[in-house]
Parts: sequence; C-alpha cells; structure tokens
Amino acid sequence: MEITLLFLAVLFGSMSIGIPIAIALLVSGVALMWQLDFFNTQLLAQNLQAGFDSFPLLAVPFFVLAGELMNAGGLSQRIIDMARTFVGHIPGGLGYVTIFASVLLASMSGSAIADTAALATILLPMMRQQNYPLDYSSGLLASGGIIGPIIPPSLPFIIYGVTTNTSISKLFISGVVPGILMGGALLIAWRLVARRRNLPAAQRTTPAQRRKAIADSTWAIFMPVIILGGIRFGVFTPTEAAVVAAVYAFLVSRFIYKALSWKAAYEVLVTSSITTAVVMFLCGAATVAAYMITLADLPNQLAALFQPILAHPKLFMTCMVIFLLLVGTSMDLTPIILIFAPVCLPLALKAHIDPIYFGFMFVFTGCLGLITPPVGTVLNVVGGVGGVRMEAVVKGVAPFLLVYVLLLVLLVAFPQIVTAPVRWLG
Repeated sequence: MEITLLFLAVLFGSMSIGIPIAIALLVSGVALMWQLDFFNTQLLAQNLQAGFDSFPLLAVPFFVLAGELMNAGGLSQRIIDMARTFVGHIPGGLGYVTIFASVLLASMSGSAIADTAALATILLPMMRQQNYPLDYSSGLLASGGIIGPIIPPSLPFIIYGVTTNTSISKLFISGVVPGILMGGALLIAWRLVARRRNLPAAQRTTPAQRRKAIADSTWAIFMPVIILGGIRFGVFTPTEAAVVAAVYAFLVSRFIYKALSWKAAYEVLVTSSITTAVVMFLCGAATVAAYMITLADLPNQLAALFQPILAHPKLFMTCMVIFLLLVGTSMDLTPIILIFAPVCLPLALKAHIDPIYFGFMFVFTGCLGLITPPVGTVLNVVGGVGGVRMEAVVKGVAPFLLVYVLLLVLLVAFPQIVTAPVRWLG
C-alpha cells in the first residue's frame, strides 16, 4: 500500500505545482523505479517508445485530422444547416438543432473538443442574436459536445482499447444506444428550459428549402455510413476506418464543397499534428507508469482493498462511478484512461463485470468530467469560443449534467442497455 500512496502522491503532487500530466506520469514511473531499486534509463526509453508504437493508435491522428477537415471544409456547417431547416421553427429551435447536430457530428469525428468548438462557433452567435439565455445555451452546447466520444467513431474508446487490450470494434458498438439516449435526455431537459424561458422560434422553412438542405448535406451524412458500415461488415478495421474518414473528408471538402483552400489544408495539418503529438506523448508516458504499476503489483493490492465488494458487481460499479466522477473534476479524460484503466479493469474482471460494459462506463463517466468544474475542458472551450464567463457556463450546464447523471444511474442499474447491442451487432 505504501507504493500505491507513493505513486499517487508523486503524480498529483507534480500536477498540483503545474507540471504537465505527461511529465508527471514519467516522474511517477521514475519514482516507482527508485522505490523498487529498479532504475534503468534504457528501460524507461523503451517503454516510452512502446507507448506510441501501436498500429491501433494510428487511428488517433487520422480521426483528429478528419474532425479538423470537417470543420474547415464545411461538412459541420452543412450538418447544422440541415438540422436547422427541420427543427429551427420549434420554440427554442436552435437548442434542438444543437442536439441533433451533436449526434450527427459525433458519428463522424469522435472528439468532444472538436465537436464542441464547431457547434459553439456556428450556433452560439445565432443564439445570442435571437436572445437565448447565454448560460443555458452554452451549457447545452457543452453537453452536446460530449456525445462525440460516445457514439462511434470515438477517440477515447480507441485509447481505452489500446491501453487495456480490449476490442475497439465492440467498444464502438457499445456506445451507439447510450449515445442516442444522451441525445434523448438532452431533448427532454431542453424542452423544459425552452418552455420555462418562453424561447423564440425561427420562421418555418419551405419543403424546397428542406430538400436543398438535404441535398447539400448528403456527402457529409454519407461519411458516418461509410465508417460505421465498413467497421460493422468487416470491410476495414477501426484504424483503417480513420484513414478512410480523413481521405473522404479531404476529398469532399476540397473537390465537392470546394470550401477548403490549400492554405487552410496546411493549417489543418499543423493543428492535427500538434494535437496528435500531445496525445501520443501522453500514451508513451502512461506506458512507463503502467509498466511500473504492474511491476509494483498495485492492481492486486487494490483488489485486496476492494475485496469486500467484489462479490457485488453493481455495488462495485457504483463505487467505480463515484470514484471516476470525483477524479474527472480535476483531470482530463485521456489521462484518466491512461492512468486508471489498466488498474481498474483487473478489479472489474474479478467482480465478474463484462469488460466491454466496464470500458464503456469508464469512458462515459470520464466524459461527464469534461463538463464538470473546476477543470471542465469542454466548458472552457465553449467559454473561450463564445466569450462567456465560466460562472455562466457552469450554471447553464447544471440541468443537462443532471439528466446525464440520471442516465448514468440507469446504465449502472441495467447493464443490458450496453451489453445487449454488443451481442446483437458484434
């Protein structure tokens, strides 16, 4: 237990003084090496390199690139325009547009930050112009953005699958039904907000305008069909699907919509490269820490600690959810996966919990941390893009966070919501 406390003390102590998470993970791994009298710089370098020398992880840069190309090349804009022509005339219609666009964009990029930035950039000025309450509007945009990591393709599922050696394809399938339920939960919450605030409605569009919007967005809508259909029917792996998505997004943006200049394409490549470098360095640093965690036998030490509740799967799952919710208030999703997933999954297996179900719940609970203060990465994205004070965004996200927590309780109580579709479609 002393080694566990040492690891956590060094990790969180390093983070508390402003050291980047990747460096903090390396420092924690080195601390365990010293404690175990096992320090070896060559071993340190080998594990660091092994962390990002992975074929499945190639999906990360290509899905990141696909998401950036969608935003720069007009695919995101057309998805939002199509949703606006169908539901914009309902009172509070821009909120419904946000929800439907969130679900559609989630099936293309798999990144909460990319989806949120696209939605906030386009929709928040419209909401401000129509006198929507900025707090609830910002909260809805942030809440819709975190559907991105749940509906496939999902970058967090890829990272979780690589980190824990879990089937990425099955993790993708596990997110389909809960992702749709997240959209339904937001619809209910926004309907209550719209009624109470008596929000305005836009002018109803004509059938011709709707047909035009569908025609304009056809190429964009076809993208998730290719990705999910190809994975489901074994045409390509999730990693290969990422390459297909990036190439498809580029071709449509550049040669069909003609909204992507060569200069913009270069900027997209630079942005995607920076994001990829950050994620890959995190993966390498986490591999060092995970290697030392395994040598120090921390999973078995924690198993002994949790032994009294391992015989009660739902109680164990409840404890895990509460733990991840607390951790999510101070850490981003990717570090949570890299640090805690390799330690927690063996405990879940000892509690006889389905590994795909546990992986989904791990990522879903971690996603809630993206809209939970004080860190709340997605909250910061909305506030930064829209120029909204953090206090207002936190207040506005509260009702939507509440319905997500209720959905989380439902998923803990009824695991079949996640596991049944995996059995049917896997």
